[in-house]
Amino acid sequence: MRRNLLAAAALALLPFGAFASEPPADAPVIDIAVAGETQGTIRIALRPDLAPNHVAQILSLVRDGAYDGVVFHRVIDGFMAQTGDVEFGRQSGDMARAGMGGSALPDLRAEFSDEPFERGVVGMARSQSPHSANSQFFIMFAPAPHLNGQYTVVGQVIEGLEVLDAIKRGRGPNGAIIGAPDFMADVTIEE
Repeated sequence: MRRNLLAAAALALLPFGAFASEPPADAPVIDIAVAGETQGTIRIALRPDLAPNHVAQILSLVRDGAYDGVVFHRVIDGFMAQTGDVEFGRQSGDMARAGMGGSALPDLRAEFSDEPFERGVVGMARSQSPHSANSQFFIMFAPAPHLNGQYTVVGQVIEGLEVLDAIKRGRGPNGAIIGAPDFMADVTIEE
């Protein structure tokens, strides 16, 4: 019994990052400054080793400032927080349309991998077509094995899980936000 308690305590002390695989040492990192009711920074290590085309598109959008001012339009407690609609998801935009758009860049072909959707994993949102990801992405609050092999993994949170956990939650099964949603005030590439 004592041995089991010690093992459980040791596991609890392990740093976050126990993923099926770790990002490459030279993986690009983006910093998302979250504003609204929640304040703080979420740091994400991108995974070009898993999804090179998706990561390249995200980096292009970050460099262009396209994600700045974009809301977390769909936040489902115990599941995920979704953002990245650079067309309709602006903080000053029509929230009824948030989540329906993308960027002017082309949609991407799926880059599915064996990387599981665990807490802190970042995936690309898409429509029913597996080849429709564009700019929207989601960050997992908890494991979601039903997404494994169905969505493209593009990164993982390496700092700021407490900020992720504080993002304003939506209501109902689709996680729509009532009132003013939290948003990405500034998204930068760590140099």
